[in-house]
Amino acid sequence: MTDAIGRSVRLFLVEGKSTGLITAEIMNWTGHVLTGPRTELPKFLARPEVARTGVYLLHGRDPDDPDRTMLYIGESDQVGTRLKQHNQEDKKTYWERTCVITSKDQNITKAHARYLESRLIGIAAKAKRATLDNGTAPPIVPMPEADCSDMEFFIEQIRLILPVLGIEFFREAPKPSMHQTPSASPAAQEHDGPVFELTHKKTGISARAREIDDDFVVLSGSLAVPHWISKAKANASHSYSKLQQKLMDNGQIKQDQSTGLARFTEDVAFSSPSAASAVILGRTDNGRLSWKIEGTQTNYAAWQDQQIQKSTASESVSPAT
Repeated sequence: MTDAIGRSVRLFLVEGKSTGLITAEIMNWTGHVLTGPRTELPKFLARPEVARTGVYLLHGRDPDDPDRTMLYIGESDQVGTRLKQHNQEDKKTYWERTCVITSKDQNITKAHARYLESRLIGIAAKAKRATLDNGTAPPIVPMPEADCSDMEFFIEQIRLILPVLGIEFFREAPKPSMHQTPSASPAAQEHDGPVFELTHKKTGISARAREIDDDFVVLSGSLAVPHWISKAKANASHSYSKLQQKLMDNGQIKQDQSTGLARFTEDVAFSSPSAASAVILGRTDNGRLSWKIEGTQTNYAAWQDQQIQKSTASESVSPAT
């Protein structure tokens, strides 16, 4: 496996503050991103970028679930005009931040924008990192093969640059099945990361996970308790309890009536080992200690310390001259 190639991203704080308008660009990419809070919409609409053809994102906290983000994806050949219309509506009360994606060379046409809109809605729906306000994605507009290829490259850059701005709606959950399996060589496992396991003899829980692309991914088939079992009042409305219930409601975890336990029906990405173990055990837990490399007693914390030591040792070795 080859090492990833670095990319240069240029961020510009328009007003000299991180809470205001921000522009973002990638070297050798024609795309241009402008993002900022809805409270700055007058300044936003005064920018020349919003007079172009492009796609836009309206997002904010979901009124029905403050722990989740609601997202609307649109397109227009006059993005600024469309944003004004949305601002006059009463429907999008969740809208707190705006993101507009256009092209510096202004070569994005209406057809290109509609293609981007449809694809981005599909990607966001699959990623499940936000509640979509769009409903179903509109059909993709037929375009020449070369144009479709150009727009797919454009989408790749969008998915690369937006997380830098804290916008992760299009970052799909990693797919462990596409990575090396536990039976792969030790060298491959060292590079890609090991498989971790979490067991609890009293409840019969057995779960497996991998750390992939900055996510801690619990693998399909892992077992968990079917409900939050902590009796402490302080934990009654714990965010992990809400997360567990959400995964159950979405069908990503389903109760097995024959065993009384719940089973992951698909790979699920978590923000940390502790978030994963809390959902699995039904109570707060230090996942850094609970998760252990499969077949060993080495926990996640010890494994991570080993990686830090290896990295430090490698950096201390001077390159040969």
